[in-house]
Amino acid sequence: MSEEPDVETIGTLLEDSTVRTILTQTSQEPMSATTLSDRCDASKPTVYRRLDDLRECGLLVERTKPDPEGGHHRTVYATNLERITIELEDDGLSLRIDRRTDIADRFTDLIEGI
Repeated sequence: MSEEPDVETIGTLLEDSTVRTILTQTSQEPMSATTLSDRCDASKPTVYRRLDDLRECGLLVERTKPDPEGGHHRTVYATNLERITIELEDDGLSLRIDRRTDIADRFTDLIEGI
């Protein structure tokens, strides 16, 4: 994500029921695209497009998780979205996105602050 998305981008994204389901499901636990496809009742290509859109807006993170049965790794997705706030101001709408920070990132911030 190079810059914060604008109100129109976020509004368009949140209109999509697949996006909303991905955000709510991945806020509970990281999930694979296959699992999300089942939960969203959407095709894998559709889910992958929405995952890309969410990652581009900085609302979702991708992680590699080792397979407990060995050998392969799998990719899972988790939302880092805490809250989206849209406010009416004199010159239009303003957008604020609050994101969760990963525990490893919080630890790094703590150590760097010492």
